[in-house]
Amino acid sequence: MPEGDTVYQAAQRLHRALAGQVLTTTDFRVPKYATVDLSGERMDEVVSRGKHLLMHVGDQTIHSHLKMEGSWEVYPPGGRWRHPGYQARAVLTTEGAQAVGFQLGILEVLPREREDEVVGHLGPDLLGPDWDAGEALRRLAEHPDAPIAVALLDQRNLAGLGNVYANELCFLRGMLPTRPVREVDLPAAVDLGLRLITANRDRTVRVTTGDTRRGRNTWVYGRRGQPCRRCGTAIRSSSLGRTELEERVTYYCPVCQT
Repeated sequence: MPEGDTVYQAAQRLHRALAGQVLTTTDFRVPKYATVDLSGERMDEVVSRGKHLLMHVGDQTIHSHLKMEGSWEVYPPGGRWRHPGYQARAVLTTEGAQAVGFQLGILEVLPREREDEVVGHLGPDLLGPDWDAGEALRRLAEHPDAPIAVALLDQRNLAGLGNVYANELCFLRGMLPTRPVREVDLPAAVDLGLRLITANRDRTVRVTTGDTRRGRNTWVYGRRGQPCRRCGTAIRSSSLGRTELEERVTYYCPVCQT
C-alpha cells in the first residue's frame, strides 16, 4: 500500500496540473457516482491527508485512496494512457491536462462540508501543515500494550507512515516491531518518523540508509534472509497486525533490535 510520501507526491502533481483550472469534462466510472457531472466547476486544490487524496472542486470533494494498486496519472488531453481503459475509475479533463485515476481502492464524491466523515478519524498528518506531534504522542500512549509497529501503522494515531517506514524506524531505534508502546521512547520514535518521511517526500526512491542506490536504500524492509547491514545477522520476518485481516509483514534484525 502506498505510504504518505507517495500520496503527497501524487497530490503535488495533480495540484500543479489542475489547480485553478475549470473542468471541461468529468467521468466517474463507479456506479454510485456515474451520473455526477462536475464539468464547469473550478478545481481549487488537491491535497493529501495521510494516505488519502482530496480534490476540492467548488463545494464538492473528490476523495480517493490508492489502496494496493491505485494510481493517479496526468496526461495531455487526448494523450495515450499507460494503462487499459477498463482500469480507469475517474477521468478529469481541463483544457490543458487530463487526470486519470486507475484502480482506485476508494473513490467518492461528497459535499466538502462532509469531508470530515472520511478523514476526520485520522491522526495528525506527518506531512500536513497542521502536524501536531503532541497529539500524535497522546494518541499513541492511549494504547500502551500495542506492539509499536502496529501503533505506528494505525492511521488514527498519526497519518502517513506505512509498512516500510514502520519497519525501518523500528530498526533505526533498535526495537523489535513487537515491543509494547509503553516500553518505547515515543518522542524519539515520532521525531524519527517525521524526519524520515519528510526527507523522502520529494524523492522518487524512498531511502532510509542514506544510500540512494536501488537495493541499498533500506536497512531491513524486504531483506529477509539477507545479512544485516550493521552486524551481518540474517534478517528475519514475521507477521503482525491488530487483526488477522490487518497483518503486515515485519522485518527485523534479532541482534540489533530488542
